[in-house]
Amino acid sequence: MTPSHFSRRSFLKTTTALIGGSPFASSFLQAGADTSGGLLIAYVGTYSSPLPIVRPGQVDLPPGNGLGIHLFKVDRATGELSPHGVFEQPTSPSCLAFNAAGTCMYSSNETAQLADDAGTVSAFAISRADGQLKLLNTVSSGGAGPTYVSVHPSGRFLLVANYFGGAVTVLPILADGSLGAASDIKKDAGTVGPKLAKNAPPGSFAFSGHDLPHAHMIQTDPKGRFVLSPDLGLDQIQVWKFDDRAGVLSPNDPAAIPFPAGDGPRHFVFHPNGLWFYSLQEEGSNIALFDYDAEKGRFAARKTISSLPPGFAGSNFCSEILISADGRFIYAGNRLHDSIAVFAVGETGELTFVSEEWTHGDYPRSFNFDPSGKFLYSCNQRGDNIAAFRVDPKTGGLAFTGKYTPVGNPSIIVFLELGKGG
Repeated sequence: MTPSHFSRRSFLKTTTALIGGSPFASSFLQAGADTSGGLLIAYVGTYSSPLPIVRPGQVDLPPGNGLGIHLFKVDRATGELSPHGVFEQPTSPSCLAFNAAGTCMYSSNETAQLADDAGTVSAFAISRADGQLKLLNTVSSGGAGPTYVSVHPSGRFLLVANYFGGAVTVLPILADGSLGAASDIKKDAGTVGPKLAKNAPPGSFAFSGHDLPHAHMIQTDPKGRFVLSPDLGLDQIQVWKFDDRAGVLSPNDPAAIPFPAGDGPRHFVFHPNGLWFYSLQEEGSNIALFDYDAEKGRFAARKTISSLPPGFAGSNFCSEILISADGRFIYAGNRLHDSIAVFAVGETGELTFVSEEWTHGDYPRSFNFDPSGKFLYSCNQRGDNIAAFRVDPKTGGLAFTGKYTPVGNPSIIVFLELGKGG
């Protein structure tokens, strides 16, 4: 969860000082969408805080090298990223999310703190003329260290996972896109798992979060009826019913998906068919497949597969999991091993290891497809760069394009398309 201190801050400041703001008219895109015409912008959230959270029993952490939220123009043909401005934000905007219209952006400010030790979340308006960001407001996240945000499909609420606070929060989205005070806050509770995962690779000493409850992600199921939040420390995914009128969470029955002791569920993804659910475990270094009952919000465990190549031994921390738009391939990020593993999705949803690609950088915190699905970008947190890969639609394989983009401690990359001529 902590940014590393590999500073290129002075270089990045010099570079971005030469870049003026530029335009932006928008519609939010997903992989596989039509991308003909219009300017494509990438937003990169970074670790940028000079005053990271200090928790009891832990030493102070070095500052992040990012400057805030970095903007890039995307060359659709080559995948190259060209600097397009920076919204300076020294509070580590480590996760970014758009509303459906692409007119507003929300950031979880992972190292910002208020007087009550809660973190903050910020709302931004996106200029339809040049794509630059205007801060609308900043509110309490309802817990310490907010690490993940997502917009409910209704567009009326922002969901927040607070990693250090072990809590999830619902924030109303107001008419102008700004955020209201929390309509609900739920604290994670349960038994913290062991430091070492039973299912970890041989020789693994991976330990990242089995000290306290740690909410790591929050997102709805495809219909928006249920809200899911993995808690890495408790080795379970919380399952909530969601009242989309009042913005209130209530426990589902059952209220959580249990995982083997120490595995540490981190991120998840649904298959496009809505029937299969894949969860990535940070310390267990594995992917678990579940069948999903959308009417009851229930999950039936089916099969678990390693996120690493056959025969791997040693320590590894999983990071991101994505699925191709056509549902044929799953991609899983491995930190320390510094790879992205590719799996084929079979006719029944089970996974088969296909290949792996070195991330060409250190500690891939997350990665994402461009809207066409032709390119994948790896945010190499400790390498202070983003590496671009071309995606083979037939095999799912990744081929490095040779293009690096310098960004201090990149945490997330998201894409927004401007209107034609924008």
